[in-house]
Amino acid sequence: MTTGFRPARKIDPTRGAALGDNTPNDADRIEIGPTQLAFAEWAAAGLALPDLQEMRRYRWARLTDHVVARDYAGLLMFDPLNIRYATDSTNMQLWNAHNPFRAVLLCADGHMVIWEYKNAPFLSSFNPLVREVLSGASMYYFATGDCGEAAAERFAAEVADVLAAHAGGNRRLAVDKIMVAGYRALTALGLDIREGEEVTERARAVKGPDEIRAMRCAHHACERAVEAMHAACIPGQSEDGVWSVLHAENIRRGGEWIETRLLASGPRTNPWFQECGPRIVRENEIVSWDSDLIGAYGICIDISRSWWIGPGQPRPDMIEAMRVAHEHIAHNMSMLRPGVTVPELIAGCHVLPEKYQAQKYSCLMHGVGLCDEWPSVPYADRYVPGSFEVALEPGMVLCVEALVGEVGGDFSIKLEDQVLITEDGHENLTAYPFDPALMGA
Repeated sequence: MTTGFRPARKIDPTRGAALGDNTPNDADRIEIGPTQLAFAEWAAAGLALPDLQEMRRYRWARLTDHVVARDYAGLLMFDPLNIRYATDSTNMQLWNAHNPFRAVLLCADGHMVIWEYKNAPFLSSFNPLVREVLSGASMYYFATGDCGEAAAERFAAEVADVLAAHAGGNRRLAVDKIMVAGYRALTALGLDIREGEEVTERARAVKGPDEIRAMRCAHHACERAVEAMHAACIPGQSEDGVWSVLHAENIRRGGEWIETRLLASGPRTNPWFQECGPRIVRENEIVSWDSDLIGAYGICIDISRSWWIGPGQPRPDMIEAMRVAHEHIAHNMSMLRPGVTVPELIAGCHVLPEKYQAQKYSCLMHGVGLCDEWPSVPYADRYVPGSFEVALEPGMVLCVEALVGEVGGDFSIKLEDQVLITEDGHENLTAYPFDPALMGA
C-alpha cells in the first residue's frame, strides 16, 4: 500500500517511538490527533490516554460482530462518520458529508476495503485493518455529471467482486446513505440491500474502554476551550466573536469542527435555535449556547450552558427558569442505569411546568459518540411506540438536555451534560459549573 510518508521527525525524543496513546511520535504523520497542548493538559489532569490501536480493533470487531449477527455479507458505508468509526481515517470530513466520494466495505469475515479519493490513497495507511485501497466511489452529480449511472455500475461491480471473495454466496448487504444510482446498480447485480444505518448506530452505541478514555480526554479539552470562550463573553463582543473562541481553542487542542452555530444572546435566545451572528452582547442579559463540538480523537462533546452577563443581577423569572432547567436534567440523569428502558425514562422523567412546555427541547436525552447518536429519548408527547424499545447498557453515553423558556419571552435557558452509563449506574462526565448568578447564589 502506498504510504506517502516522509522520513520521520521526532516531536519529543524523550518519549520514544510512540506517544502515550500508542500512535507514532512523528510530527509528520498522516493520521490526525491531539496537539502537544492537549497532551500537556491531560497529563496535568492525570487523565489516562486511550490506546488508539486497541480502540480501532474494538470498533472493527464490534462492527464485524453486528454484521455477522444479522447474517449479512457485509456493511457498505458512505457516511464519513461511519467511515471514521470503521477505519479512524479522515479525508475532508465536512466536504465529504455532502460530496460522498469515499466508501468502506466491511465483510462478514472482517476484510475491510476503502474506496478513497484517487489522489490520496495513503490516508488510511496507518491502520493495518484496512486491507485494500481502491478508488471510484464518487457517484454524485458534480463529480460524474450525466455519467453517474456508469460510475455507479463500475463501483457496484467492484463491491460484488469483493463480496464474492469474502462472503461466499451471501447476497445480503447492509448499506448506509448511498446515492440513488449506486443503490440501483447494486440491486441490479442481485444484491439484497438492507438498512446499514441500523447496524452502525447500534454498534457505535456501546463504547469500549479506550473510546471512553478518548472521550474523557476530549471532554477535558472541550471544557478548557469553553473556559476561554467564557472569558471572551463580555459586553461589546459579538456573538460570532465569542463563538470563534470555542472554534479556535478546539483546533488548538487537536479538535476538528463544530456541527452547529448555537450561541445566542439576550432576546435572540428565545425562541431557541437562532444561529449566532453579529449581534453585540450587552450588559445584564443571558448568553446561551450548545457546543455540538467534534473534538480530540473525533469525539463529540455536546454540552450546554447559559451565562449571565452582569454587572447587575438576573431577574427572578430568569433564576426560576434556571433552577427548573437544572432540576430537569438532575432528575432525568438520576434515572440512568443499565437495564432501564427508553419508555421507562420517558414515563419517569421530570415534568416541566406548563408555561415551559410549548418550547421544551426536542428530546430528553440522546446518545453521543462521534456525533449525536442513537438512541433518542423523546418527550412523551413526541414518542412513537416501537421506535426506541431499548434498554441502556454499560458503555453507552447520553446527553441529558433542558431548554426552558416561555413563548414570547426574552430569554431561554439551555443546559446539557454528557453522561456515561456504568456497570452500576452512571457518571456525569461534564464538570463545567452552572452560572452561580442564574442559580440564585
